Amino acid sequence: MSKRALKKYLEELTKKQLEEQCMDLYLKFKEVKTYYNFVFNPNEKKLLEEAKVKVSQEYYPTGKRRRPKMRRTIAQKLIKHFMLLEVDPMIIGDLMFFNIEIAQTFRSHRTVHQDSFYTSMLRSFEQALEYTKEQDVYVDFKDRAELICKTTEEQEWFNQEAFWAVKGE
Repeated sequence: MSKRALKKYLEELTKKQLEEQCMDLYLKFKEVKTYYNFVFNPNEKKLLEEAKVKVSQEYYPTGKRRRPKMRRTIAQKLIKHFMLLEVDPMIIGDLMFFNIEIAQTFRSHRTVHQDSFYTSMLRSFEQALEYTKEQDVYVDFKDRAELICKTTEEQEWFNQEAFWAVKGE
């Protein structure tokens, strides 16, 4: 259905019918419920803390699971979700850089042999820089970006030069 057809359809409904449809959507679709919960109670700090816990558990699992999974996709899904909700760019940037920093903290304690780990962290770094520059908040993350590059050197990542090249300046 096109936006135009939807608009026409909605204009034909009574207020009560619109309310019923909104309530049905809220009850049937988790995404709609999440959206409305955020719109009416935009606790971005709480969302950020919950997201950081989820990302941390990829490297430092709690409970039954003992082995870290180190999945970059978990953080990427959370970042995408934050963007859909139009969360403050500072919070999204914080989560993007946190994802890389927690991976580096993990790497400081354990050796990671998969090249894909380092490659995916470089990709995350590129995306974080691109996003923060696009949103005009890079200045607030410049020191963290510098520290990430220095850490790749200290930990002797095979692609450390690529981190510096992406960072530029």
